[in-house]
Amino acid sequence: MRDYYEILNVSKDSSQDEIKSSFRKLAKKYHPDLNPDNKESEQRFKEINEAYEVLGDPEKRRRYDTYGHAGVNGQGGYSQDFGGFDDIFDDIFDIFGGGFGRNSSKARRQGPVKGANLRYNLNLEFKEAVFGVEKEIKIRKSEPCKTCDGTGVKPGSSKETCNKCNGTGELRYTQQTPFGKFVRTATCDKCNGTGEIIKEKCTTCSGTGKETKNKKIKVKVPAGVDTGSIISIRGEGEAGERGGPSGDLYVYINVKEHSIFKRDGNDIYYTIPISFVEAALGTEIDIPTLEGTTKYTIPEGTQTGTQFRLKNMGVPNVRGIGRGDLYFKIKVEVPERLTERQKELLIEFAKESGEDITKSKKGFFSKMKDAFGN
Repeated sequence: MRDYYEILNVSKDSSQDEIKSSFRKLAKKYHPDLNPDNKESEQRFKEINEAYEVLGDPEKRRRYDTYGHAGVNGQGGYSQDFGGFDDIFDDIFDIFGGGFGRNSSKARRQGPVKGANLRYNLNLEFKEAVFGVEKEIKIRKSEPCKTCDGTGVKPGSSKETCNKCNGTGELRYTQQTPFGKFVRTATCDKCNGTGEIIKEKCTTCSGTGKETKNKKIKVKVPAGVDTGSIISIRGEGEAGERGGPSGDLYVYINVKEHSIFKRDGNDIYYTIPISFVEAALGTEIDIPTLEGTTKYTIPEGTQTGTQFRLKNMGVPNVRGIGRGDLYFKIKVEVPERLTERQKELLIEFAKESGEDITKSKKGFFSKMKDAFGN
């Protein structure tokens, strides 16, 4: 499958405006209605449409940049009706008043329009993200007016056909040129392209067909999410236009840091201190895990920096497949103050080990002099 940036002739660091501009040019060039019976142009237009469906949406673009085509599987699309290009074809003339065939500007403007998407930032505690949780959030959004069922018309009244555009939703301006008669279309300024006039507006929504309300929504957060994870809830965005579906709600996850655990992917890391005696002789200690504490035997002679692994005790995979590991690193703590008796015992220990402390120091400094040539 071709790269979407390559299809739209843009680079990966292009702005949304640059992507839109390139899309407009390519869509005009390869639109099937301007290239009748040209299978190559139709195929090219399909690719352009699919690429812009993803790169033209900042959220889909982010997922595509992160996961490639797999991250937006099913998100790009192609419509035989070539819908959604009002901003592209508003400035194209209908030659000899012919229009663009199967998808007229009237159909585009009067057709249902999906509502805008909404974003909600959700903060989670570390363990809530690890094990999953259900949260109730409150958002403010528009919904179809219940009084008028989203029509904007006062109950008992009805809409009337616009007498300026005769219900077409558009006005046509004819221009005679040496090449023939050209007809330019524009949205009717009286009915705003709907082709209908509301004489008596709904008193609840003032004719908009929408009500803005506070709504509580339960969000099921799966186990294993992390900062940057996104949960989409279909149909919980803003209300659509002219009977169109509501937009979607995107919940962006932010996970608070833990006082002990550090997460890297699905693995957990932390450092645990033990005493010099415990490291030398070995010991059994309580170590923290995501589920609580557990016993672990530290072997004798363990050095600072030694890392141990507990398999399958990390973070569950967000797709429910497997689980990460838990790693803890040993830090041997050396006492800062010693009693005279403790010092005597350590000196005896050194002698018993055959270790000459003074000689060791002299040997080290001698190596330093050799290394630096002094």
